[in-house]
Amino acid sequence: MKKILVVDDSALMRRVLCDIINSDKRFQVEDKANNGEEALFLLMTKSYDAVVLDVNMPKMNGLELLRQLQAKKIPARVMMASTDTKGGAKTTLDALELGALDFIHKPSNAIECRNSEFQKKMLDILAAVADSRLPSFNNNKAFSLEEIKSTKKMIELVRKNTTQISGNKVVAIASSTGGPKALQSVLPKLPGNLKAPVVVVQHMPAGFTASLAERLNSLSELSVKEGEEGDILQAGCAYIARGGKHLNVVTKGNKQVIHYSDEPSREGVKPCANYMYESLMNCPYDEVVCAVLTGMGADGTKGIETLKTTKKTHVIAQEESTCAVYGMPKSIVKAGLNDQIVPLEQIAQEIILNVGVM
Repeated sequence: MKKILVVDDSALMRRVLCDIINSDKRFQVEDKANNGEEALFLLMTKSYDAVVLDVNMPKMNGLELLRQLQAKKIPARVMMASTDTKGGAKTTLDALELGALDFIHKPSNAIECRNSEFQKKMLDILAAVADSRLPSFNNNKAFSLEEIKSTKKMIELVRKNTTQISGNKVVAIASSTGGPKALQSVLPKLPGNLKAPVVVVQHMPAGFTASLAERLNSLSELSVKEGEEGDILQAGCAYIARGGKHLNVVTKGNKQVIHYSDEPSREGVKPCANYMYESLMNCPYDEVVCAVLTGMGADGTKGIETLKTTKKTHVIAQEESTCAVYGMPKSIVKAGLNDQIVPLEQIAQEIILNVGVM
């Protein structure tokens, strides 16, 4: 049974969250804390399988607690649960950058937390977080200067051998739990003159993907944006799927454009990477380079399996020890769909080697 710490300044919300967690035989609430200070003391003296953490609290808020855990090198598997997360996408991304693995938008009214859909989603996320790898403090930066220099050397090598890389290609990336931070180790290391467009499905609700794209754009040579309906895919640009819709790549004239569809959730998520991969089946690209990163579940497997029946593909799966949650890449490997298994820090390099630069 997994031991959980619940941190929330509302006594009513603490009780409701504890009831939800304790209703599942996989979990038991071991301790509760009213604020970050109390939680920090507990985390310095005890260990838990997961922490459910509010953002807005007196004395020490959730973000400050995450900073303290990093400063004191106290590893913890943290899931954010806050009413702030819906309107405060920046706050949520800050929390993910500071080590939180995932988040759920907590209804402002405690009674709404009794909703079965909310309860199932919360318990699914908590299960993924509790089973995830403990964060490492070896390198707090998502990517290092050395890695960027290494990637630039790779770009020069590719440029000298451009005749060996031919064809019109597209890169399609899927990620979930731990994905926002993983994407910071991939997209910022891709060059602005990458010889392919990049489409990304990161499991996130509506309202968060625009902020994620904005943050990734500020770190990258590539132009990174939240994909809009009708966007024409262009080399050197990355398009993040909008939360709450399914991203498809369709042909209009001689252009490949983004089209959003509104089917129900698939694999329990919306956007779902399976739709993205399946939409590329009939595209005129010579090859699809797929990268499947950290995340719970099996999203991407069925889509890539179907894609491979009609299209030349090259599939890169993130290596287990570098995943926050080894779910989606594991499913790809188990199905025998991968061409490579690569540590997170080398995925950008492999993408460059497969698609080339202009």
